[in-house]
Amino acid sequence: MRPVLPQWSGTLAVKAAVFIAVMCCALAALLGVLVHVQVTNQTVDQARDQALQRLTQATERYEAGDTLWRGAGVDPPELPRELRDLAAAGDRGTMVADRAGRPTMWAAGPVDGERALAVAVDYSQQARTIEGLDRAILWSSGLAIGATLLVGAFAVTRVTRRLHTTALVARRISAGDLDARVNDPRTGPRTKAGPPDEVAAVAAALDSMAASLQGKLLAEQRFTADVAHELRTPLTGLHAAAELLPPGRPTELVRDRVAALRTLTEDLLEISRLDTGRERVELDTEQLAPLAERAVRAAGSDTEVRVVRDVSVETDRRRLERVLGNLVANAHKHGRAPVVLTVDGPVVTVRDHGDGFPEYLVAHGPQRFRTEGGTRGHGLGLTIARGQAEVLGARLEFANAPDGGAVATLELAAE
Repeated sequence: MRPVLPQWSGTLAVKAAVFIAVMCCALAALLGVLVHVQVTNQTVDQARDQALQRLTQATERYEAGDTLWRGAGVDPPELPRELRDLAAAGDRGTMVADRAGRPTMWAAGPVDGERALAVAVDYSQQARTIEGLDRAILWSSGLAIGATLLVGAFAVTRVTRRLHTTALVARRISAGDLDARVNDPRTGPRTKAGPPDEVAAVAAALDSMAASLQGKLLAEQRFTADVAHELRTPLTGLHAAAELLPPGRPTELVRDRVAALRTLTEDLLEISRLDTGRERVELDTEQLAPLAERAVRAAGSDTEVRVVRDVSVETDRRRLERVLGNLVANAHKHGRAPVVLTVDGPVVTVRDHGDGFPEYLVAHGPQRFRTEGGTRGHGLGLTIARGQAEVLGARLEFANAPDGGAVATLELAAE
């Protein structure tokens, strides 16, 4: 089973720090081993040459019948067995071994047939030199790794901080704040902060994308507002002309279509006002249950109102009735009865028992005039409801009930 790593271990800074640490450790180990081997070989070679030189002098003294000095002797009991066998076989050799608890360089050679003449040279100083060198390598490697980690962490943190800022701006743009910009100081061919890099390129691309999206959205909003304003005048005349038509079925159809067109135009005007962000609320204290009942009556539909708990809310009555009316009208138009509006404290839910909201609407919210799979779209009603809810500072969410049906939930701030 693959182990589950903590969330922080996936960050770029941690990965970079681990990579730098591993590379520094590997480099320090490689250099340390090379230095250790080189110095150890040099030290051992010097001690071996010294021991062999003394063995040669001791052999000459022994053959001349002179007394051997201290540290030299024939078949000494401390001589390592491997070196004794080598000398007995007629060869000369050296070996480092302990003698009375002290490191010693032994040199031995054959004398008198199968006997071994050995010389012991103190190796303590050389051993301490190698141990001191190993400690120095460890300390210097630790300091080098620590310093490299600090410098690397500082450099990586600067990059990750800029990436984090870019990600925050991208999330703000995704949430609808198209005025958000990264404004990376390295953006541009020549800047005081330094030459442009890959992070600056990403930031510049994000700023360019946001500016393009903002321009297209503003153009769309201007087009919507212009179309709605241009339609008002001819629709007013068309409505007046329809009222002068003689009674009859054709007249009813014309008046019905004119009324639908006027409603669509008014919805477009309302959306254009919401898009500009110039809407201002007129707050007042209202009891939520009676307000919801008025909204249902105004919608003129057969909707059941359930009051679990009534509360007072500080809101704009007209806008809140508009939101609830649109939710109820959408439930009847696109769902199936029964439609139930429930007041439970500051939370109002509107549920029908139809096929539910489309997946795109649940995931991304209402989108103007969108249709899917050949079905009718949800028009502008839910878009207006979402916009008015945002003006009120309320949260409007869309979901589908587990047993079927669409559920719109409006959460207000209780007084």
